Amino acid sequence: MTKTVNHWIGGKTVEGASGTWGEVTDPATGAVTTRVALASADEVGAAVAAAKEAYATWGTSSLAQRTAVLFRYRALLDARRDDIAALITAEHGKVHSDALGEVARGLEIVELACGIPGQLKGELSTQVSNRVDVASIRQPLGVVAGITPFNFPAMVPMWMFPLAIACGNTFVLKPSEKDPSAANLLAELAAEAGLPDGVLNVVHGDKVAVDALLAHPGVAAVSFVGSTPIARYIHTTASANGKRVQALGGAKNHMLVLPDADLDAAADAAVSAAYGSAGERCMAISAVVALDSVADELVAKIRERAEKIKIGPGADPSSEMGPLITRAHRDKVASYVTGAAAQGAEVVLDGTGYTVEGYEEGHWIGLSLLDRVSTDSDAYRDEIFGPVLCVLRAATYEEGLALINASPYGNGTAVFTRDGGAARRFQLEVEAGMVGVNVPIPVPVGYHSFGGWKDSLFGDHHIYGNDGVHFYTRGKVVTTRWPDPSEPHAGVDLGFPRNH
Repeated sequence: MTKTVNHWIGGKTVEGASGTWGEVTDPATGAVTTRVALASADEVGAAVAAAKEAYATWGTSSLAQRTAVLFRYRALLDARRDDIAALITAEHGKVHSDALGEVARGLEIVELACGIPGQLKGELSTQVSNRVDVASIRQPLGVVAGITPFNFPAMVPMWMFPLAIACGNTFVLKPSEKDPSAANLLAELAAEAGLPDGVLNVVHGDKVAVDALLAHPGVAAVSFVGSTPIARYIHTTASANGKRVQALGGAKNHMLVLPDADLDAAADAAVSAAYGSAGERCMAISAVVALDSVADELVAKIRERAEKIKIGPGADPSSEMGPLITRAHRDKVASYVTGAAAQGAEVVLDGTGYTVEGYEEGHWIGLSLLDRVSTDSDAYRDEIFGPVLCVLRAATYEEGLALINASPYGNGTAVFTRDGGAARRFQLEVEAGMVGVNVPIPVPVGYHSFGGWKDSLFGDHHIYGNDGVHFYTRGKVVTTRWPDPSEPHAGVDLGFPRNH
């Protein structure tokens, strides 16, 4: 029986009224399991109105009140993490352990939000002039919105709304319509934790809903994670409408392997970082740059490991990788493998013909490994977002670094070496926002900030951490002068303040 996913507005489920619905499939079977309401502009407006009404009281609520709700919310999320993960697996397809890891990384930001009083402390300078004090404070923006991708339907929303509401804002979330159920459960648990009605709202939809949020005058800021073309569009459109924007785009993350590296560790890292979550993550390693002297051995080790990965339904505990999100995406990923062969790459592993017995209609694809890939091939230039790893070769460190820095993307990168001096040079010279040294997926912990450079980020602020707090608040400087009660009125002084 097909279930229905509706909106969550003003603290309750609101049935879709647009008459437009989207289909959600189980990626392991290809069967349609859910229909999701796609919001009209009016329905988006209703969610913004609910958030605006809630902001009147939530925006001035005490830090103690906010953190009490967040602590209860953290406990509920922890208790229900298996349920959240099960929804992710059912609609996204990733294996249960990956889904649990996603929930854990989202919980990190909820924990950061629980400590918001320390993050919102201002600054005070006393006696900058005679009886004059200056204070810097941070205040919430109002109603803010988040537009999130299909690949992390719980984690990325939790990178946004817990910190936003901890800062005193109210939130409208537009999750991916491909796997919408986790977002509704997150909102229901927030209500159970005592979050007032309207502080967190969820509207499902497609481009109609997105454009309505970008244009709505009641939305002060927009957070986005997705592909680079859409991130650029979000940034341009929302900025033109006077909104603050953080738009995180796509990636082509490189891993540079130097001759002194532990090749077994590097091969392990490459396989987990390239093929984990079926490669559907913006921090996946999609390009290994190996120096010539170790390239053949490294490719052999990667192949040996990749051939052992068990692919199957995400709900099967023995599966190590699940299917892709949709059949259309599966076919697009496969086209890069066949295209790479035509463009001169050596296809070491070809996963395009893979299927799973008993689940033949699922969105299956095996692991593909492409060697001697050229920088002008489509498989290298585009963000494939699937289990395809490209290997490029370089003669020297300098050549490898130049290759990486020539990429239009600058999300994450890694170097594998035993040489501290080489690692230090790399972390200073590489043009990327997140760098790993013998760490293949350098996603920062919650109290640091996540974000890339170049075409991987549009806007000035990274997500969560200190940047997240600054994005969801705005600074105000207050200068005060109080006469001493024992002194008579000093009269009018038309001169400049005497600070010196």
